Amino acid sequence: MHKVRDEKLLRRFARNLKKARAERGMSQEDLADKSGLALSQIARIETARLNTSIGTVYALLKALDADANELFQ
Repeated sequence: MHKVRDEKLLRRFARNLKKARAERGMSQEDLADKSGLALSQIARIETARLNTSIGTVYALLKALDADANELFQ
């Protein structure tokens, strides 16, 4: 039960991250540079292949100048 719910949350987060990045006119490379994360990590997060940590989410929020609600809605 939790696994299905977690997968849905992961896919929603991935979709919201990609949308937020695109709305700001940023490429994955731009986001990687600004957040200090690896480009491959950004790609895996946006394709819901990586369940990321709170620290990484915080770095993404800062790099996007976004509110947590935007990524978790």
